[in-house]
Amino acid sequence: MIIEPKVRGFICLTAHPKGCEQNVINQINYVKSKGTIDGPKRVLVIGASTGFGLASRITSAFGSNAATIGVYFEKPPAPGKPASPGWYNTAAFEDQAHQAGLYAKSINGDAFSNEIKAKTLELIQADLGQIDLVIYSLASPRRTHPETGEVFNSVLKPIGTTFSSKTVDFHSGIISDVTIEPISSEKDIENTIAVMGGEDWAMWIDVLKKADLLAENAVTVAYSYVGPELTEAIYRKGTIGRAKDHLEATAFDITASLKEINGKGYVSVNKALVTQASSAIPVIPLYMSLLYKVMKEAQLHEGCIEQIQRLFQERLYTNQAIATDEQGRIRIDDWEMKPEVQSKVMELWKQVHTENLADLGDLAGYQQDFFNLFGFKVDGVNYDVEVDEMVDIPGLVTL
Repeated sequence: MIIEPKVRGFICLTAHPKGCEQNVINQINYVKSKGTIDGPKRVLVIGASTGFGLASRITSAFGSNAATIGVYFEKPPAPGKPASPGWYNTAAFEDQAHQAGLYAKSINGDAFSNEIKAKTLELIQADLGQIDLVIYSLASPRRTHPETGEVFNSVLKPIGTTFSSKTVDFHSGIISDVTIEPISSEKDIENTIAVMGGEDWAMWIDVLKKADLLAENAVTVAYSYVGPELTEAIYRKGTIGRAKDHLEATAFDITASLKEINGKGYVSVNKALVTQASSAIPVIPLYMSLLYKVMKEAQLHEGCIEQIQRLFQERLYTNQAIATDEQGRIRIDDWEMKPEVQSKVMELWKQVHTENLADLGDLAGYQQDFFNLFGFKVDGVNYDVEVDEMVDIPGLVTL
């Protein structure tokens, strides 16, 4: 079938298998170009099919020759209906890994559930024995608690006062004002923490530890974001920020729980990048359009794969102690948060409007990255030819 992008708001309803495959190959080639990392050999990535999780799996495999298990929740294809992009990403990754002689298997299902945790433990026990690195990179708007069955829905709201600022429709380029009302009760905060905080991460580490599946000196890393003053009212000081606070505090609890195996839990604060989740947050697309412009001009811009390759090579796997900030976080957002970068973005923010956005910002780069998420507008892919939407994942473990 011929597959074209069908966009609704900040979501694309279709994905292109060849475009996703080329995206994955490009990331693999980047990691290979940077040389070998003396890193982990047995890696579990929870949330492995897109964004930072996919980049972590690629970096582990093609930077450190690691065996990888990926856990994700993606929609498979049906005749005439393309799969979700994460399905095609995983199919391409596992195909490339197998061609390179690397172990790569995966489990598709709700990572919050006890069933998927148990199935993952069985796979590790059968195939790898133990795990050296656990990456936790889940992004979901809701979570069903595995013990109580309660369903939690996260919310994107400020706390205390109404939030008003500029935002952009990144499809049309029209800048407008946006206002978001604050939380109506503490329940909004509690629900968001339940979905996006550290409870599930800690549950994963706990079951792995109890099953003796974590190797001596095992490391686990979850991903977070801080961001600038421009976005803090809606992000870091809002409901999502409270969840991130909980996630970051959980890293210390995990480190304490892994003391007997000399294990460590870390949170890596990453750069603002285009993801399905970030595209939905007001203000963020406009901020990133300006940020991309500034960072590209300063030759500091990174995508997911550049960020994670640098995280592995320059932070996690060196011969020195892992550098953290005063709150114990790894800061791979250091280039984004350079004072000179943020100062320039703030200057542009004050000036930008619909008519000058194309000059002051990099909306085209933002749009390109958005469509690339779904396998569209990828260089070297011919979108005018028919492709087979029915793609299998080579290492998928059936439940």
